[in-house]
Amino acid sequence: MGQTPVGIVDIERYSPSRFLSAAEMSTLSGVPEQVLIEKFGLYGKHIARVDEHVTDMCIAAAQPLMERNDAGAIDAVVYFGSHWKDYLVWQAAPKIQHALGIEGFALEAVNVSAGAPVALKLCRDMLSSDENLRSILLVGASKESHLLDYANPKGRFMFNFGDGAVAVLLQRDCASNEVLGSSLLTDGSFSEHVRVAAGGSANPTTLQTVESGMHVLELFDGEEMKRRLDPITMKNFIKVARQALDRSGKSVADIDLLIPLHTKRSLHDDLLTEFGLTPEQGVYLDHYGHMSAVDPLFGLSLARDEGRLSDGDIILLLAAGTGYTWAATVIRWGSA
Repeated sequence: MGQTPVGIVDIERYSPSRFLSAAEMSTLSGVPEQVLIEKFGLYGKHIARVDEHVTDMCIAAAQPLMERNDAGAIDAVVYFGSHWKDYLVWQAAPKIQHALGIEGFALEAVNVSAGAPVALKLCRDMLSSDENLRSILLVGASKESHLLDYANPKGRFMFNFGDGAVAVLLQRDCASNEVLGSSLLTDGSFSEHVRVAAGGSANPTTLQTVESGMHVLELFDGEEMKRRLDPITMKNFIKVARQALDRSGKSVADIDLLIPLHTKRSLHDDLLTEFGLTPEQGVYLDHYGHMSAVDPLFGLSLARDEGRLSDGDIILLLAAGTGYTWAATVIRWGSA
């Protein structure tokens, strides 16, 4: 007996109104504008207001879905966005659920930048296996641009961090826009290379940690991380992609559209080449940047609105996040 199909009923995205151009980023960072455009793959990105938090952005992304769909048929809200939320040691999902008037339960599945394929797998598995669940609202947002210090050379890997949100309504017994197979792979030996140095139990907040600027996201021992990560990154992307396709009854030759997280332009191009795809078969967020877990589903919403999706298209969502986890999920757009 086959698994109960789970499909995407609706999807929306949200971008803050403030747009920070590559020229402005160049002034802040000292990195030439053309380097930001050509190597970082960034013409600019959206930046949240100081008083605009991940819950606000999730609610803004989800509101149009709520106007088009029956809130009473939604049984759960799952937040999969950034760890950096309105408050520390706090869940965003219950606040979002309450604001949208949804009954049922709320939970969080936060896996940093690898989060979108992971969250889709978790929600698909829950809906497929539990006949008491009809639909789940999956929401994610990132405001990590506010963790960025352009003057700190150890933060250069974050220069593409932008802000935004996405909301996805998933439904049981839905064969349209069906979520198919997934694959996840983690190498925990990279677990401590990227982190906020202070504020957790290992290094609690003190006056000294604040004055020393230890509450921003930093890369530790970056040369060692690069030395070990570069030889395996593409290999692991390909591994999870092929496994997810195989579990979906598909192959690399079936891919119609690749939607990865935002990376440097060269890596994006290399991924297209590895899968035998043309530039037109990739979604690249060069006007949005990297929004933690949000990217692949944000890109899916963008592709839909740009008319890039056709009935029967096989879409590969691909992501990786510090920790270090690689993840892939396959979607068949339209009807079976």
